[in-house]
Amino acid sequence: MSNALAIAHVSQALALLIESHLQPEIDMAVKVEPRKPPTEPPAEPTISVFLYQVTPNSSRRNDDLPTRAPDGTLTRRARAALDLNYVISAYGDETELVGQRLLGSVVRTLHEIPVLPKDIIELAGEKPYLAGSDLAEAAQRVRFTPNVMDVDETSKLWGMLYQTPYALSVVYQASLIFIDGQETPVPAKPVERTEVRVLPYGAPGAPVPPGTGTGGGPGEDRAGAADTRPANGDRTATQGAAAPAKTAETGAKSPAKAVAKAPAKAPPKAVAKTSTRARKGTSGAAKAARPPARGTNRDADGTEHTDHD
Repeated sequence: MSNALAIAHVSQALALLIESHLQPEIDMAVKVEPRKPPTEPPAEPTISVFLYQVTPNSSRRNDDLPTRAPDGTLTRRARAALDLNYVISAYGDETELVGQRLLGSVVRTLHEIPVLPKDIIELAGEKPYLAGSDLAEAAQRVRFTPNVMDVDETSKLWGMLYQTPYALSVVYQASLIFIDGQETPVPAKPVERTEVRVLPYGAPGAPVPPGTGTGGGPGEDRAGAADTRPANGDRTATQGAAAPAKTAETGAKSPAKAVAKAPAKAPPKAVAKTSTRARKGTSGAAKAARPPARGTNRDADGTEHTDHD
């Protein structure tokens, strides 16, 4: 992490990085300045490193939320995550293409060394106006990435630079820079009491194991009763074992039904047959006792026949 001098420190270190790696392509004295492009093009070879925009880093801007407890106590130091956008312009004799040669050296340097070296950061920190900067101790190193700007964006950028003529330039973004707050967080309170509780599943106050109901252990249902239902692989065997038991039970009940029904139904049938035979015998006796009709003779065996004249 770093303090509020990190932004200026990165700008100065970037200028020193470009200046220290101009050789061997550039064999002339070049002035590298971390400043806005001049309104009057300089006569000597010059490179300007201009920080034109500071934006919050989109991926790390909320890393420090929340930083305070509900009572307002600072629990973690606040920090700002930033991206720095630079426009690097080159000036020189146009007849010898000095500006283009300088710009080519800048692109080669930042492509070859995209991460700001620690020795360059320490060298830049020797400036008196950067005394107290702790960018060299930061765990996050600054990386430079080229940006692409179309004609409209380029015209808007140079339109903000009032009375500054356009110069051949490249745009780079430096990320990630953290700026820490000054307040010191309140240290966490020590443990005042240690308490270890061991409770089995199903006991009052015990945590509910995953995959179960509102209470009970792994083999219990929501009401706390043991779950005796078989697993999926044992259902077929259980059903097959239940079928013979059901058949045996049916066979045991069938004779009882037959025995129970036979005595109840047999007597009425016998009585009915006896009554019918009695009625038939009574009819035959009454018929034999009837006197023969006139002109009718009866043989010894009781057969009647009629005599005709």
